[in-house]
Amino acid sequence: MNTASNSQRRALVVGGTGIAGRALCRELVAQGWHTASLSRRTTAPRDGVEALRADLTDPGSVRAALAGLEPTHVFFTAWSRQTTEAQNITVNSAMVRNVMNAVGPSGQLRHVALVTGLKHYLGPFEAYGTGATRDTPFHEDEPRLDTPNFYYAQEDELWEAAERHRFSWSVHRSHTVIGHALGNAMNIGQTLAAQAALCRAEGRPFVFPGNEVQWNGVTDMTDAGLLARQMLWAATADGLPSQAYNTANGDVFRWRWMWPRIAERLGVEPRGYADRPRPLEEQMAGKADAWRLLAEREGLVEADLTRVASWWHTDSDLNRPLECFTDMTRSRSAGFTDYADTLTCFTDLFDTLREERVIPA
Repeated sequence: MNTASNSQRRALVVGGTGIAGRALCRELVAQGWHTASLSRRTTAPRDGVEALRADLTDPGSVRAALAGLEPTHVFFTAWSRQTTEAQNITVNSAMVRNVMNAVGPSGQLRHVALVTGLKHYLGPFEAYGTGATRDTPFHEDEPRLDTPNFYYAQEDELWEAAERHRFSWSVHRSHTVIGHALGNAMNIGQTLAAQAALCRAEGRPFVFPGNEVQWNGVTDMTDAGLLARQMLWAATADGLPSQAYNTANGDVFRWRWMWPRIAERLGVEPRGYADRPRPLEEQMAGKADAWRLLAEREGLVEADLTRVASWWHTDSDLNRPLECFTDMTRSRSAGFTDYADTLTCFTDLFDTLREERVIPA
């Protein structure tokens, strides 16, 4: 199934301008794939990528954008945040279904890789980390939680399409992703960099926004590049079954250890957890104008703070009521042994953000 050379493989990255999609496009182009990116924007995530635009919730728009493309591999990294989980299920399952209906009938499709995440084990945003959850480290073969979850609905759409169109599949359950993508709704590294830039500009300390559980508990994270490499491995390695894989860097840490080291690299004074959480939506309320002035003064590429930082998402991650890390045995045993040091991932991201003038030098 996977014996074709990379030049004969045609990749479609759904959500190619996002945090995972950008890293995936970079990896695909470097390996010589013909690569197309499908997103709401026409901007190509990098040179060598064909940019396609569609409203993923509109079947006609998706069919028109993908007419004649006939990809051999699809990497689905997109999602759309809605007000309720019921709406998340409706919208995000339809996005998977619309793409599968557009590319499946060609008969060329060999593999589809879908990015989900640890809400598979923790529950949806409406019930995040409450009620029944799985014990850490999370294992891929644990049963679904008894609660509606758009990740489950996306998987169901993928499995139905795979049965109908006879392609292999993989699901990649990433933890919080470290990567670079302006306008991305879930971007902790970029968010913390923006927080630090504002703190430094105003002479304020860099205050941990989370709760005591996250400050003291064990956690892990996922580098966007490692996620891309695992997806490519699962899509092309011979003999792998269709199944889900946890995707994390391979190290674990506590935020009480990580926070001062991040602060040092961002040039700010760290303040840890004390008495209660200090959410970023509270700390950074009303900072849009301050960021705009900072962007003008420093010549930054994005003056709209909402496209740089996602306070709500980082607050959600750093206020979970339980520790959160995954077991990586399944993919390691199958041959994927890649590893990333999380502090180095943060450091490299901050360097990139400075070079690209997203944050001040």
